[in-house]
Amino acid sequence: TVTYDVQDAAGNQATQVTRTVTVVDTTAPVITVLSGTDTVEMGSTWTDAGATADGGETVTSSGTVDTSTVGTSTITYSATDAEENTGTATRTVTVVDTTAPVITVLSGTDTVEMGSTWTDAGATADGGETVTSSGTVDTSTVGTSTITYSATDAEENTGTATRTVTVVDTTAPVIT
Repeated sequence: TVTYDVQDAAGNQATQVTRTVTVVDTTAPVITVLSGTDTVEMGSTWTDAGATADGGETVTSSGTVDTSTVGTSTITYSATDAEENTGTATRTVTVVDTTAPVITVLSGTDTVEMGSTWTDAGATADGGETVTSSGTVDTSTVGTSTITYSATDAEENTGTATRTVTVVDTTAPVIT
């Protein structure tokens, strides 16, 4: 309460007046998002680094990060002070896939007799992606050939593996 008491130069007293001043807090807590991992590899575990409030208020978070799917997620932090002022801040977490498919070359015949037929046993990709092959084996010539297998996932990561096929000539000449 502020009281005003005034008199003029002649000594006349004015009626005393009072003013009531109310101090209010309308400032929300300031939330600081702590430094953490905001980009995570798909399939990995993400740990929230959390956040703090400038007035020491308890900070709560909402939202989830699904590391099984590529994309972004938002975590929202909030804190409410004693005067019911609420501050918020957000963290954006990005799930990425930078891992190429793993190609497994299937067991097959990697040494073939010259002049015979060679059949490619193929390969598989760990994520079920389609595997393509390139290269040929010329069984009419002794030597080695390389077959390259590749697979590309939905995020354009490409994995490769190779098979080396050796053409040999172990057949003795026939003398007549």
